[in-house]
Amino acid sequence: MSVHLTGPALHRVRAGTPAAQRRSRRDERRRLARHDRVAAQLVELHSIRAVLEAATTVISSGWVQHGWFTVAGTAGGQRMVTAYNMEVVSDAPLSGACLVGAIVHAAGGPSAAKTQLTQRTLDLAWHALHHDASQPVRWCPAPAIRAAHLRDLTRWNDHGGRTFDQVTALMHSAVRVAAANTERLQASVR
Repeated sequence: MSVHLTGPALHRVRAGTPAAQRRSRRDERRRLARHDRVAAQLVELHSIRAVLEAATTVISSGWVQHGWFTVAGTAGGQRMVTAYNMEVVSDAPLSGACLVGAIVHAAGGPSAAKTQLTQRTLDLAWHALHHDASQPVRWCPAPAIRAAHLRDLTRWNDHGGRTFDQVTALMHSAVRVAAANTERLQASVR
């Protein structure tokens, strides 16, 4: 007499097979890998928020237009720093920064300008300027698009009618975008 199993009974029998055990281990590895990726993204978002908050402090000490930084110059004056004389930043105390310069400075200075932390913080600031906080940030735009975003942030900062209050409001908005992305990631692993 032979017995034919179907439905849940068949699944219970097959659940103990080597193939089912391999499938179960693979699924668990995938689940754990996803949790690791989310944890890494949450750590990065925490770092981005810290950079944005530090950049807001930099801007509060002196906001600059038409240059990245100002540094204390000779005879008590201020010296404007642009991309062409960036080495001056390491020699003199910083007295002001533009939006982009403040982010670069807060993330580690000009030598850290091309790091992932700096680039993603700038991506988030651009996103805060052009999108709602509820929309996810596009973290890895193509290099040409990322360069265009940087120019866009610079033009926005340097616009003739721009005010200090608008710049700090953008920084606070960027912090809210980071918080919204953090909440979205946390909800994805619950």
